Amino acid sequence: MAWFKRQSVELDASGEKKIRTEGLWVKCEGCRQIIWKKDLEENQNVCPKCGKHFRIDARTRLSLLLDDGEYETFSDNLTSTDPLNFVDLKPYSERLKRAQSETGLNDAVINARGKLDGRPVIVSSMEYGFIGGSMGSVVGEMITRAIEEALEKTQPIIIVSASGGARMMEGVLSLMQLAKISAALAKLDEAKVPYISILTDPTTGGVTASFAMLGDLIIAEPGALIGFAGPRVIEQTIRQKLPPGFQRSEFLLEHGMLDAVVHRKEIKAYIARALEFMTPAASHQPSAAS
Repeated sequence: MAWFKRQSVELDASGEKKIRTEGLWVKCEGCRQIIWKKDLEENQNVCPKCGKHFRIDARTRLSLLLDDGEYETFSDNLTSTDPLNFVDLKPYSERLKRAQSETGLNDAVINARGKLDGRPVIVSSMEYGFIGGSMGSVVGEMITRAIEEALEKTQPIIIVSASGGARMMEGVLSLMQLAKISAALAKLDEAKVPYISILTDPTTGGVTASFAMLGDLIIAEPGALIGFAGPRVIEQTIRQKLPPGFQRSEFLLEHGMLDAVVHRKEIKAYIARALEFMTPAASHQPSAAS
């Protein structure tokens, strides 16, 4: 166990307990430096030394995007019924209960109403900590409902993707969500309501194959893994070594798959400017932070 994760309960020479250090430090996977956890959190979970973007949960994402971190959730009462009674190493029902207990969510997405730079928006933020952010029938239904609300209120929608793809435990019911969400987005496009897609690490599988790549504006965080199949699967299939940085956001931007790669600290302001361009006539009051 690394020194910065050890718990010390020994007494020093004066008879007092030594200071515990577990959880106070984080090792960056980018520069391999040790970071004071509080400094990392104050920097929006971006390494202050090399700029690596650490993964953040759905609630943190919403608090960073929406004015004053305030929002109202909706459609959060849906839960999976385990339609296939799926069992692999353990029953799917047990995996659901554990994920619900660990995240405090019913499934891998949060739908929220709030304001971004004073403009009312709808946000669907995916939670990677819930079975890898996988998309089952509940996630598909919740995102579809968010799109329908954006259509009804003619408010822009932002979908933040963080997912391993379709949820295999729900079989074809999971795959059906790709077409379902895409059909809802087609109606949104016809109504000319803006949809901004934010891709974070990782965005893969059926999520990439559907709504993640259908935005009017598609932006990604630096260094995010984005693709359909994983790089190891591709290498094993084509029996070739992939180029450096393959399937990372910068690689996709270079090859025309993204509109922009934006630092986490700048993403809110970037979206605010984009929405001003996309819906210039819409009335809103910019926040003091802008």
